[in-house]
Amino acid sequence: MSEIIYPRSPREVMDGWMHLPRYIDKIRLFLAGRLHPDYLPNLGKGFDGLWLKYAGLTHEQMVEVVKNSIIDGQVCDWVRQHVKVPPEVKEAHRQEMLSYPKPDDAEGQARLRWRKEQAGLAHRDDIRTFVDFIDADEKRI
Repeated sequence: MSEIIYPRSPREVMDGWMHLPRYIDKIRLFLAGRLHPDYLPNLGKGFDGLWLKYAGLTHEQMVEVVKNSIIDGQVCDWVRQHVKVPPEVKEAHRQEMLSYPKPDDAEGQARLRWRKEQAGLAHRDDIRTFVDFIDADEKRI
């Protein structure tokens, strides 16, 4: 599979949850056999896993929800009905995503530098987090 279909930006929001639309896209692409192999190692992990942790769900639960829906609105309704967290939790999730890696996280900063080099983006000083990197790598910024 050579054509990459990019999921939505991790900055996209659904029901107050940052990253949820991207995660849904990745699951839909996976179920259709169209998720590019580059995305497979982190499906349900990484930022997907972070969302799952904050939402209190498993990857398998989300796959079933997406599999049994036709449109995103159905997934949104399910999340709204089954994931009861205060707005502060959604905001904490958003802040954790937008600040990863933190400036004092030497290992995370090294991994971000390496990923930027691998993607030919080492010259981009505006890429300071993995959310920035994803959007740049997928040609949104």
